[in-house]
Amino acid sequence: MNKQQLAAKIWESANQMRSKIEANEYKDYILGFIFYKYLSDKLVRFAKNEDFSDAELRALSEEDAETVDHIKSNIGYFIAHQHLFSTWIEHQGDFDVSHVRDALSAFGRLIHPNHKRLFEGIFKTLETGLSKLGDTAAKQTKAISELIQLIKDIPMDGRQGYDVLGFIYEYLISMFAANAGKKAGEFYTPHEVSVLISEIIAHHVKDKPTIQIYDSTSGSGSLLLNIGQSIAKHMADEDNIRYYAQELKENTYNLTRMNLVMRGILPNNIVTRNADTLEEDWPFFDDQDPVNTYDPLYLDAVVSNPPYSQKWDPQYKDTDPRYARFGLAPKSKADYAFLLHDLYHLKPDGIMAIVLPHGVLFRGGEEGAIRKNLIENNHIETIIGLPANIFFGTGIPTIILVLRQKRKNSDVLIVDASKGFAKEGKSNKLRASDIKKITDTVIARTSVPRYSRLVPKTELQANDYNLNIPRYVDSSEPAESWDLYASMFGGIPKSELDDLAPFWQAFPSLRAALFSENGTPYVAPKAQDLTQSTQNHAEVKQFTQQFTAAFADFTPWLRHALLDQLLTLQVPQQEALISEALFARIAKVGTVPLIDKYRAYQILDDHWQPIAIDLEILQTEGFNAARVVDPNLVIKKKDGKDVEVQEGWRGRIMPFELVQETHLKPELDALRVQENRLSEITASIDEALENLSEEEKSDAISQEIINEDGDKFVNAAVAKEAKSLLAEAKKAGKFDSESFEAKLIQVADWQLEEKALKAAIKQASAALHLKTKKTIEDLSDAQVHALLERKWIIPLSDELHRLPGQQIDSLIRKLEALVEKYRITYADNAREILKTETELASMLDELDANEFDLKGIGELKTLLDGN
Repeated sequence: MNKQQLAAKIWESANQMRSKIEANEYKDYILGFIFYKYLSDKLVRFAKNEDFSDAELRALSEEDAETVDHIKSNIGYFIAHQHLFSTWIEHQGDFDVSHVRDALSAFGRLIHPNHKRLFEGIFKTLETGLSKLGDTAAKQTKAISELIQLIKDIPMDGRQGYDVLGFIYEYLISMFAANAGKKAGEFYTPHEVSVLISEIIAHHVKDKPTIQIYDSTSGSGSLLLNIGQSIAKHMADEDNIRYYAQELKENTYNLTRMNLVMRGILPNNIVTRNADTLEEDWPFFDDQDPVNTYDPLYLDAVVSNPPYSQKWDPQYKDTDPRYARFGLAPKSKADYAFLLHDLYHLKPDGIMAIVLPHGVLFRGGEEGAIRKNLIENNHIETIIGLPANIFFGTGIPTIILVLRQKRKNSDVLIVDASKGFAKEGKSNKLRASDIKKITDTVIARTSVPRYSRLVPKTELQANDYNLNIPRYVDSSEPAESWDLYASMFGGIPKSELDDLAPFWQAFPSLRAALFSENGTPYVAPKAQDLTQSTQNHAEVKQFTQQFTAAFADFTPWLRHALLDQLLTLQVPQQEALISEALFARIAKVGTVPLIDKYRAYQILDDHWQPIAIDLEILQTEGFNAARVVDPNLVIKKKDGKDVEVQEGWRGRIMPFELVQETHLKPELDALRVQENRLSEITASIDEALENLSEEEKSDAISQEIINEDGDKFVNAAVAKEAKSLLAEAKKAGKFDSESFEAKLIQVADWQLEEKALKAAIKQASAALHLKTKKTIEDLSDAQVHALLERKWIIPLSDELHRLPGQQIDSLIRKLEALVEKYRITYADNAREILKTETELASMLDELDANEFDLKGIGELKTLLDGN
């Protein structure tokens, strides 16, 4: 399984196993055990690298002080053999919850002094929560045993260059967040929001040789880690990034530490603190050595997603250096308190991003005064309005504020990105193209109509420092209007055609070819067939040809970028390189940018996700992974329980369908012929059943030839009856072709053919399946490359080449809607109504009814006659 499949499998099982335990609680248990497995496996790996034999590994115990000190001084902790995760697995039926309690207790004793801050109390949530897994030791043992069996296959041996462990950990956190309701906000920032903030921060700090980043409300640490990963893409040595994290809730603080440690970050680059960010500012010194460790803690980047509009205590904080310059946030809403805390800890050239409710943009009182000070001192650089319902547990609109400690400009970039998202269930989610568009706009600081605007400070001052986004950027779609003259007399308003200006700029003579002028502000359709006239227009054809020419070398370029260096390319950076090549080619298509480059980027990203998975597997396991075929495991019910069983085989990289289409086409086509014939027979039998009269169907049900529901022939009964009818036909002559007897004989023939076909298809399908397996295992290097091109490159290229046609189709649909809108005038409608009323009035004269009904009909006729 790849990392996505393994993560999904673990989540599905864990979600069932947690039973009535809240998702918010259960996450602490499974994530805690994953972390213990990580530490345990790391110790075993270290020991083997130190040439420990299996016997010496089994002898590891606290009594061997020299070995204990050696291991602790190298990895920061010691775990005896009896407490290793792998030993728990070996216990099998003899495993007991006491083994976990003893192991966690021992771990707390055996931490190296230099790593106390990093590891001390890290398993406290797990230790104290074991009792919640069952009300007896036996039930706890069973629950824990199931958990460790579930996670035992997660690889943690260092070979997984694409960080399977980190991916699974992040995936589980996100899934638990999605199921934790309002509590999700305590520990998780949605991945897409993290990526957006990370790209903005990374661009600002990417040229620094060493970087310090800080999350003042770190939750699980996911936001901090995403920023580190984005920055690392621009750095030669990711060990030059130092991580600072502060979190109030102890269980969530432990998640932060686990998450940072498991990503392979050096212990010296992890500085964490379990404290109230607003009440206890970051310590300027270590209590044990205050003189030599004094550090005011100013950082290159600060990020946070604090609890929204939380109450706090501003009393006695007016002298706090974090707030003295700008003022105190109101006690009912701590949003600006968190913001000012983050701003205080920035270096002069630093950057910060904070997620807050949009109310901070316009609320008055103390918040208005703080906002005024921030604007006057040029700290606010960018405001990004996010879609509503994008965070777990809350549907309120949120924003990202980007601030700088010092900057030259005084304007503020305001981005309304609230309309760009995909709907996923009840939530909204930023797509890759949405993130890319926001990031590009923020980095370039560009004004885009109905999307973003650079607002000068003077305008903000004139608006009394109100930053409400709709004041500056109107992203709403224009309301549909109806032209009064065109509605009455017909014709198409030129003003509504003008709304399609980009198309007319791209195709200067197309408008005149489609519509005729008459000296008024209105035009009439000239072309009988808008679709044909538009598609056949020379400038439209030229547009398509320009796209084809611009992308003529894209497939060969992709072949080189992906296939020629698939084992050495940097997967995290490669999508960005491809997007640059994509954008460069789109820029060559015509003088007017009709192709939305972000739509093209979304196509790229949709295709890139499975490509990246394949690349990670190939780079981790080697080129031969392309020839590997794995058992296809599915979940089935057995004795009332879900069990995993094998159903055939599946290519680790190569889809069976692709291999069959490429290398086994004759066998595949022959199988499809049989399958098509089977479909035809099934349809014919269904049609025969539908064509039976009600009397025939009723008789057939009574004879049990058709089932009680009347929707299916009973095969055995049909065959038996048909045999009897055929014998009868030999004596009495042929039945009429439309008779029930003839239909039944035909159905029996079809059923015989259907049975034979099903057997043949099953046999041919099984043979093709095994032949496909053998074909994949025997692929040459050249064949692997050719198949990868068909899997990765051709579908991407084909979808991109459909973009010009989709743009033209969009124009045609808009034009057809516009023509139809004014095709029938008000006068036409009035005449049609009058005609219908007259016809109805004449029909009323023919009605016969009682006295009172006739009076009612007479009154209706009077109204229809217009009197």
